[in-house]
Amino acid sequence: MEKGNTKGEPRSSPTWEGLHQWLRERVQALIQEVLEAEVTELLGRARYQRRAAVDGPAGYRNGYGKPRRLTTPLGTLTLRRPRVRGLEERFQSRVLPLFARRTREVAELLPELYLHGLAEGDFELALRGLLGEEAPLSASTVARLKARWQAEWEAWRRRRLDGLQVVYLWVDGIYVKAGLERERAALLIAIAGLADGRKEVVAVVPGYRESIASWSEVLRDLRERGMGAPRLVVGDGHLGIWGALGNVFPEADEQRCWNHKVLNVLEQLPRRQQGVAKALLRAIPYAPSRAEAEGRRREFEAWCRERGYAGAAETLGRDWERMVTFYRYPREHWRHIRTTNVVESPFAALRLRTDAAKRFKRVDRATAVIWKMLMVAQHRFRKLNAPDLLAKVYAGVNYQDGIEVAKEEAAA
Repeated sequence: MEKGNTKGEPRSSPTWEGLHQWLRERVQALIQEVLEAEVTELLGRARYQRRAAVDGPAGYRNGYGKPRRLTTPLGTLTLRRPRVRGLEERFQSRVLPLFARRTREVAELLPELYLHGLAEGDFELALRGLLGEEAPLSASTVARLKARWQAEWEAWRRRRLDGLQVVYLWVDGIYVKAGLERERAALLIAIAGLADGRKEVVAVVPGYRESIASWSEVLRDLRERGMGAPRLVVGDGHLGIWGALGNVFPEADEQRCWNHKVLNVLEQLPRRQQGVAKALLRAIPYAPSRAEAEGRRREFEAWCRERGYAGAAETLGRDWERMVTFYRYPREHWRHIRTTNVVESPFAALRLRTDAAKRFKRVDRATAVIWKMLMVAQHRFRKLNAPDLLAKVYAGVNYQDGIEVAKEEAAA
């Protein structure tokens, strides 16, 4: 590869070994050209061209500011921001804002790395490897970003939710052990399934465990910010969410998570029997109709009675009506609403980051970081199946065993 010339212009042709450096120099030169073009557009004349005597814009070029480093996914670029004098208002570049030091993509890279297991103390080393030795990054940079995430979370939790057509709402809690606080705190999370098929995080709130009072506060806040009642709420076996729904959204249907139910039942059985029991239990929610699901339930209860495991049978039957609500919704959506996997999946990575002892000194700091990681994960949320049916559910269409019921049948 040819070396760059004395004016700092990019090399003329790349080789495989130097391709990244060549691209970085090309991008640097292109951005510098755009900065120059921005001033030319502002003043209405090129460099060294005289201003028209009467109607030409005021102002003139006045050299450059100090070299600026801008960190991008391609690496760190060095740019010279043109200075303009003689204007009524200060020249503000749209391409390179005055205090910008990194692009939005790089700022989003930090929570992405944290989400995938990079400890805070390793940020600087890792990012310099990705972005170049010139990258203006340090532990204090990360600390400032986390402070900014805190402010962003505060603004996000106050945003209006008017217009959200919430069909399904998945709720769950994640427990965080903060180093300076004795008791674990629950972060109460709610993810909405919307009528257009999108999934959106609507609540990340610290609460005192998963109590009725805590969940009621979360739901009231959602209602006060404009969110209407969801058609169906999916949660685990904690009584807090169900009591809160009665207080705030009593019209919403309720579905308990089958994954949690299976674990609860297996806890009542000796380990040697759990393999067989798990297969029997998991077959129940995959039955094609509610009647068949209840038949499979009776088979499991009979299996338990024959072996003297009455506690397991009793646990399965407890709160049964909330276990089979999903049969009143489209078959295409059952895979989404039988469990709280919509929340549990992003939580799996979050728990890897939050289970480390004393990672956070205070729960409020944990909340902002977990919120930011959820915002990163939200970009990869898959849409719900059959969005056309979501609109029907939102409109109040009735279903029986996953099949739409005609209005006449529903009325009868």
